[in-house]
Amino acid sequence: MKSCLSLIASLVMMAWSTIGAAAFDAPTSEPILTISGNITETNQDGVAVFDRAMLEALGTTTIVTLTPWSDGANTYEGVRLDVLMEAVGAEGDTVTAVALNDYVTTIPLSDFAEFGPILALKHNGEYMTVRAKGPLFIIYPFDDNPELRNSTYYSRAAWQVKQLIVE
Repeated sequence: MKSCLSLIASLVMMAWSTIGAAAFDAPTSEPILTISGNITETNQDGVAVFDRAMLEALGTTTIVTLTPWSDGANTYEGVRLDVLMEAVGAEGDTVTAVALNDYVTTIPLSDFAEFGPILALKHNGEYMTVRAKGPLFIIYPFDDNPELRNSTYYSRAAWQVKQLIVE
């Protein structure tokens, strides 16, 4: 009976220790993105914090497109925003992107599945620096859909993104 109670106590302690456990490991290098708001998967005080390797581990996609901010067609590589939102368990209607320079844009969550924008880490094969609109840049596949080539979607393509807030 004593060993049975000990086993039960051990199982209860293990269950309690996993409650509130992180859904993601902690970043092992400098964090470049924080996701907060209505999310169910976190790794630090109720938010999801990512370094570059963690984002890349979600899988990357490439978009080749013209933009108003660069000459000619450019190649962008990063994680699809719908995949990222699924990974953090996003529950809401909008995502507010906040840039390092405090630029803020609100994007309907439905854009992510409908149009397939990415959170780009690379531009033309190189990781983006802050000076070059990085480290993260929301890119829509502007060339794939003429509907995206207007000020509404261009304003949603924030660069130097540091935070996403799900609402």
